[in-house]
Amino acid sequence: MLKTCFPERLKQLRKDNGMLQSDLAEHFKVSKSAVSGWEVGRNQPSYDILIEMSILFGVSVDYIIGRRNY
Repeated sequence: MLKTCFPERLKQLRKDNGMLQSDLAEHFKVSKSAVSGWEVGRNQPSYDILIEMSILFGVSVDYIIGRRNY
């Protein structure tokens, strides 16, 4: 299970980049409800999507999942 700060970090990164949940859903080819689930901690993305997120947002996977604060 990912650390509890993952949902908040993802939501903040998405907003900081001017994206809607539907934008992320389209980018990662998942449903909008999947993205919503990630942001409320109901479900988790695959490892491949986590890596893609780090590239998209220009941060490390460790940052996204809460292992580092930078």
